[in-house]
Amino acid sequence: MGPTTLGFLTGLLGLGAAFLLFQFLLSPIALLVQIAVAEGGLSLEAFQDPEKLMAAYTQELVVSNSVGQVLGLAVPAILAARLHSSDWGSYLRLRGVDGRLLGLALLGIVGLQPVTQWLAEINRQVPLPEAFRLMEQSQLQLIQNVLGSDLGLVFNITMLALVPGVCEEVLFRGYAQRQFERAAGPAGGILLAGGIFGLYHLRPSQALPLTVLGLYMAYLVWRTGSLIPAMLVHIVHNGLAVVAARYVDAHPDYTVQTLEQASMPWYVVAAGFVIVGSVLYVMHSLAPRIRDG
Repeated sequence: MGPTTLGFLTGLLGLGAAFLLFQFLLSPIALLVQIAVAEGGLSLEAFQDPEKLMAAYTQELVVSNSVGQVLGLAVPAILAARLHSSDWGSYLRLRGVDGRLLGLALLGIVGLQPVTQWLAEINRQVPLPEAFRLMEQSQLQLIQNVLGSDLGLVFNITMLALVPGVCEEVLFRGYAQRQFERAAGPAGGILLAGGIFGLYHLRPSQALPLTVLGLYMAYLVWRTGSLIPAMLVHIVHNGLAVVAARYVDAHPDYTVQTLEQASMPWYVVAAGFVIVGSVLYVMHSLAPRIRDG
């Protein structure tokens, strides 16, 4: 087996194994343990009605999701990196980065907000099977339950922005992108890491904007040589979504679904493209000079 095939397979298998660990083993186990502690014993009655489960154990669901991400996404990626290099931190590109590049990365995510909102409008025009629609509705319902609870903004940002921003980046842009770059070069690594990221969240109606976000973060990692900009962008992107959704939840006339389906004026989208394009142009020339300097 050649290095190209090996790199592709290790990246793909790493993502697949981590996804299964996270979604179907570690998160469910963490949820069962929390419910058993809360109820004084293990009971499967709560799992018979998903709506009641989400309403009664909102905090437990969010915590179990975070536990699954740490143990199922980040930890396996770190262990896999150790198999490739004794300096696993450098292998995952966990290194410092110039503040100017961080500033550019954050400016880019500001510009990307209206662009991804517009792409979501296009994405929603694609007809989806009823099963996918129901799956997305349950995800939105859980988010609304979290935001409508008294768990607090700090808890929500930690669980919905900080943990995924770190764990998903360690797996996708840290480990998997490295493997895909070995198989298909920098451009192929960016396309594969970004494209699979868009599908990973199991939200077909958001696949296009999530893919573009994934491509942007993958480019940042490759160009800056550091995972930190992508982590920061991911955390800020999710954090902005949490704050916006919390604001919407505080106003009964709106819902999270209304926020996601809001139409974006063309001139705001155009401004977003200009900002993102400018950031990429400057980043592309500035990053190598900073690294070489």
